[in-house]
Amino acid sequence: MLARQLSRYAGRSDVIVLALPRGGVPVGFQIAQALDVELDVLVVRKLGVPRYPELAMGAFASGGTIYLDEQTIRMAGVTQPEIVAVLSDERLELARREALYRGRRPPPNVRGRTVIIVDDGIATGSSMRVAIDALRAGNPAQIVVAVPVAPEGTAQQLCGLADEFVCTHTARQFGGVGRFYRNFAQTSDEQVRTLLARSHRDIL
Repeated sequence: MLARQLSRYAGRSDVIVLALPRGGVPVGFQIAQALDVELDVLVVRKLGVPRYPELAMGAFASGGTIYLDEQTIRMAGVTQPEIVAVLSDERLELARREALYRGRRPPPNVRGRTVIIVDDGIATGSSMRVAIDALRAGNPAQIVVAVPVAPEGTAQQLCGLADEFVCTHTARQFGGVGRFYRNFAQTSDEQVRTLLARSHRDIL
């Protein structure tokens, strides 16, 4: 369904799908296959509130771009040393995933290209915000955010940050990305590596 909404980008050599691992990769793979365009990853790590790690207080992306949600940090009473500690841990995990998923392949050159950022859904929007900020530094021609599901409020905010926002379903009462999937089993590192390898073989 999401690929059909993006059909105008099909077959274009200037278009690349960048999926946010891990959950965004199976979705991004399907879209890249349907559109016959390049697939790669943009590694982003959520910065979770120390006592409630599922609650995002920000995010960190490849290349060093950081987004901090000051309102959540203030409401959760997170201290500066706690932010530094979480960020330090996530930097290590991001570096591990970069090496695992990319190997010796360099990051894709997005200058002058249309970049479609894909995830399996959006909740707070922290990861997508930092992904957009990180990509802007690479001077793409256009940034398109494409997700299957998102809360109405977050969707409205991201519409103003990306050049285009494509979402199959927005919900007023969200309750989490997983409730919109029949199967929301966690994507493994090996699945990410396999899908990227398949995509790159198809390009070659």
